Amino acid sequence: MSAALDTQLQKATNEYRKIETDLSNAVEARQRLDIQLTENEQEFKSLTSQNEVFKLIGPVLVKQDQSEAKSNVEKRLEYIRNEISRVEAQLKDLNAKQEKKRLEVVHLQGQMESQQQPDGAIAA
Repeated sequence: MSAALDTQLQKATNEYRKIETDLSNAVEARQRLDIQLTENEQEFKSLTSQNEVFKLIGPVLVKQDQSEAKSNVEKRLEYIRNEISRVEAQLKDLNAKQEKKRLEVVHLQGQMESQQQPDGAIAA
């Protein structure tokens, strides 16, 4: 077995594991953003003109104008949606990298197996 091939396989495997970790972190970020989006949308939907709105400033709740609060929530929703789009693009990129690296690992494993077979042996 070639030491260079073994080193290549080890490096590719480590890179594949790193991509898996990055992918897992991106999926978790996407899930957190979904939860934030849902919570904010639900709170926004349940708001009526009769409700009083308060803002937490330090340890104190301060009454806030409802239109200002709606504007802040709309900005937060827009930010969350933009973040979701960014994470979706990251997920797409990571999935492509993962597939490419997986194919590289499989190819290297195949090369190693072919080197390990004795001359003239037929693979079953």
